[in-house]
Amino acid sequence: MTALKIGDKAPQFEANNQEGNTIKLSDYAGKKLVLFFYPKASTPGCTAEACDLRDNYQSFLAKGYDVLGVSADSAKRQQNFINKNELPFPLLADEDKVVINAFDVWGPKKFMGREYDGIHRTTFVIDETGIIEDVITKVKTKVHAAQILDS
Repeated sequence: MTALKIGDKAPQFEANNQEGNTIKLSDYAGKKLVLFFYPKASTPGCTAEACDLRDNYQSFLAKGYDVLGVSADSAKRQQNFINKNELPFPLLADEDKVVINAFDVWGPKKFMGREYDGIHRTTFVIDETGIIEDVITKVKTKVHAAQILDS
């Protein structure tokens, strides 16, 4: 689980999105950012989470938020995920886990009795000045937008 907490300065990052364009935290200066980390594109839980954020995207924009997703999937897999689910926001293809490690969301997980290392589903809400204003570690994939917007 992440050691970052509310009030911390968000780690600066730079990574390529699904189109190979470089995205940096500084690109969002002056805006609020919902930065959500998810284990794997096109899996049931991640699809439910991304689609819930998609369905509420206009509410995020209306409140001054941009939305950015991050996983260790390839750019091609991220692009397929966007195309298949008509996602209106970019996804970072953090294959070398630079952003994932900066936000401390990689670590041991358990699934069906098996232990392995992976991404802990975590969302950071970052304010206009780069300060973390919320950290959601118990993400409810089907109603995640409400967890963010109603906090």
